[in-house]
This record gives sequence, C-alpha cells and structure tokens, in this order.
Amino acid sequence: MSTDPPFRADIVGSFLRPPALKAAREQHAHGVIDDEALQVAEDTAITELVQKESDAGLRLATDGEFRRSWWHFDFFGGLDGVDIVELDHGIQFQGVQTKPRGVEINGPIGFSRNHPFLGHFRTLKDLLERTTGATPKFTIPSPTVLDFRLEPGHIDSQTYSGRDAIVDDLVTAYRNAIAAFYDAGARYLQFDDTAWAYLCSDVELEKARDRGIQTDGIAERYASLLNRILDGKPDDLVVTTHVCRGNFRSTWISSGGYEPVAEQLLGVVDYDGYFLEYDSDRAGGFEPLRFLPQGEKTVVLGLITTKSGELENIEATKKRIDEASAFAPLEQLALSPQCGFASTEEGNVLTEDEQWAKIREVVAIADDVWR
Repeated sequence: MSTDPPFRADIVGSFLRPPALKAAREQHAHGVIDDEALQVAEDTAITELVQKESDAGLRLATDGEFRRSWWHFDFFGGLDGVDIVELDHGIQFQGVQTKPRGVEINGPIGFSRNHPFLGHFRTLKDLLERTTGATPKFTIPSPTVLDFRLEPGHIDSQTYSGRDAIVDDLVTAYRNAIAAFYDAGARYLQFDDTAWAYLCSDVELEKARDRGIQTDGIAERYASLLNRILDGKPDDLVVTTHVCRGNFRSTWISSGGYEPVAEQLLGVVDYDGYFLEYDSDRAGGFEPLRFLPQGEKTVVLGLITTKSGELENIEATKKRIDEASAFAPLEQLALSPQCGFASTEEGNVLTEDEQWAKIREVVAIADDVWR
C-alpha cells in the first residue's frame, strides 16, 4: 500500500454532517448560539470524525468540510475582493436546484493570511498530531470554478475590464494560498473542480457560452492558468484535483467522457494526482487514461458511489480497476469514492452507517489489489 499521497485507499473530502452539528449550525443561523458555541460543536464533531476515519483504515484524514456550508463558496467568499451574493436562481441539478447563490467580484482578488480556511487547516493538523497521526488532507475549490461560475455583470467594471482581466490576480491569489497552507504545515492539498467535467458536456458548454464564456480553447486556457499557479510549488507538497460532475442531494449535472479534456488535464496540467469520477456510465470509458504520463502522477479511480448507500460488488470493482490498468499502469492507480458524501451541508441521501461501510470497502479493495 502507498505510504505517500494520493494513497491507494483515499477519499475526496466531505462527510455527512452529524445530527448534533446540523442542529448547532441551525441554531447559530437563528442566533440561538454564538460563534464560540458553534466552534465547540464543530470541534467535537471533527474530533469524532478523524477517529472514525482512522478506524476505517484510512492513512489520511480530512475535517469532513464540517465548518462549511458549500464546498466552494465558503472559500471564495473569504478571498479579498470576492463576495457571495444572492441570485434569482440556484445551480440546476437533475430535478433539484441549490440555494440561489453566486460569486461577485467587487475589488482586486487576493488571498490574505487571515483567510479562515488557514485556521481550519491548522486545527485539523494539530488534532491529528495529538490523536491518530494521519496525514491531513485539505480541500479548496479550483480557480477554474470561480471563472466558470461567474455570471454576467458580476465583475466590478472599475476594478477589471472583463473576465480575462481577473486572471493575473487570480493566479497570484492562489499562489499565495498555496504558500500560506504550506507554511502552516500542509503537504496534501486538493483543488476541487467541476469545470473540467462541464467541458465534457455539450449542454454545459452551451450554458457557459450564455454566461459570456469563450469556450473555444478553454481547456488550453485552464491548463495554462493552473500551471501558472502550480509552477514552483515545493517538491514535498502534493497537489491533486477532484473532477466533479455535480454532487448535491445525490443528484448530478454533467454527462460525457473525459476524452475532450484528457490530453490537457492529464498530460499538461502539473497536478500530482487526479480524482476522477467513474461510478456511472456518464463518465465514459477508461481510454482517456492513456494520456497519463508514464511513471508520473496518479489517477484515483472514483468507482465507489457516494450517491446511494448500496455497496458495490467487490469483484466487479476489482475487474474495473483491471480494465483501467490497460490504459494506465496499476502502480499509477488508486481507489476512492467518486465524490464527497456532502459537497454541501445538506448531504447526500444515505445514512452515516452506509457512508462508513463505503469507506471500509474502499480500504479493503485497495488493500487486496495493491498489497
């Protein structure tokens, strides 16, 4: 089994919020408890979570994103020059829509060392050093998501002349974020990214054009943006990405195989690893893995779905790993759930017991395949 991240048995990041934490967040939202009381509830829940992660056999641990409402907006809202605002619509999933929130650029984009996520990471790292000794993994949204989700008219014209004008400041902000997390002790970061999956969908590309995005050559532009951010990162810092097809209340957004973006994403972008969703036919086949550079990088196969509580067939999952190894070496593959269990605080439609059974299954399969 791998002793370095990405691990042979890995996870994307988020977990179902326990009932006590959900209640505390609700009470905080209505002014019943203060910030300090909410933090106590979060700390308690995260302490219990990391022990469960260890008990399940994981070599890493996340904080479950328990301090967030959204996988992306909480981070974006903490950047300088970025606000989370109410829109007249949410993000449309299959049969359900999120709360009507969006990103607005109201000043120069920047990352300050008082960003709350730095404190969240330090707390996780300190907790793990005192308890399980697991490697802390921390997730933040990719900068491509901020660009892809920008609505028309949501960039302050006195600050930036348009969408292309934000790129340099966005690069600097993320380079500063990487440096700050590294200085805080982070050695395993993940950029969560829906944009690359949407580039595989003609439907989502059309929606992007309606938002004023120039989609011709967008994969090349995103690869350049990310490589500018990753250029010069410390050698002992692992930065991966999770390519998400939409994960809200067990529903989804994007369909389409990885072929349209695989050459740029796997072959050009300087990530150390890729968490790719492969839990349904909507992801297509494993052929795009042929673009993975030989002897470099890891693809973590998301073969275990978080959208239902039903366990996968172990032998069938092993067979799919074997099928993937026809296009990328087995030593460059790993296994995880296809996504988190709660990309937003609402969570997917399964129980906590089912969630942990999924994690134990990932560990057991990975141990058998790679031991």
